[in-house]
Amino acid sequence: MANLAELRVYPVKGLDGVAVEAADVLAGGTLEHDREFALFDADGDVLNGKRTDRVHDLTTDFEPETGTLAVATPDGETQRFVLDREQDRDRAAAWFSDFFEIDLTLKRDSALGFVDRRDLGPSVVSTATLREVASWFEGLTPESVRRRLRANIEVDGVPAFWEDRFVGDDAPTFRIGSVGFEGIKPCGRCVVPERDPDSGERLADFRERFVEQREETLPAWADADAFEHFYSVMLIARIPESDRGQRLRVGEDVTVIE
Repeated sequence: MANLAELRVYPVKGLDGVAVEAADVLAGGTLEHDREFALFDADGDVLNGKRTDRVHDLTTDFEPETGTLAVATPDGETQRFVLDREQDRDRAAAWFSDFFEIDLTLKRDSALGFVDRRDLGPSVVSTATLREVASWFEGLTPESVRRRLRANIEVDGVPAFWEDRFVGDDAPTFRIGSVGFEGIKPCGRCVVPERDPDSGERLADFRERFVEQREETLPAWADADAFEHFYSVMLIARIPESDRGQRLRVGEDVTVIE
């Protein structure tokens, strides 16, 4: 039986994600705590993994119950900030400014989050997809691929690239518990999946190998015309307004609606 195997949110855009057992769907169609905070420079540009590989030098954790962000550096320094407090957000911004050597402001958007596609919703991938992609590269593990792709929702009990069936003409929809999802488009990837999530080291020929394997293994249920290119994996979905405000929980059944 297909089920919601993992829910993951990324409280500070560009930094580590955290697995949660449940998450509310916000009014904007995104998940509670996902990209709730983001670091911006003086020009209003966001700091993330696309911009600098130095994000991989930091290990972060977040406690949703207390709003506490823990940040550890390679030399063993650990800082904690209660991000619900404006004073702590200012203190965190100053600390990150020193670390990245650029003047930064930490902003908050608890209604929608600083997601890339602000009119859309969570990203979806299957556990089998993570395993399949890992098999394309020597030494890669499903956990490493999970951290590289940074999906919100992981579905188990389905085949690799199950998520591809929800884009294109006449594509079905699906439900997780009582929450409906419609597929919008495959997720085109950036430089981040090429990098080791711990060291930031780029895997040689990652993109070329990925594109080759992706095209060769495209499942029969996928609509190739829905792909702008094959450096794409993961589904960008939308949650209908009528289903927002509900709660997703790990372990809930996933049902395809034809």
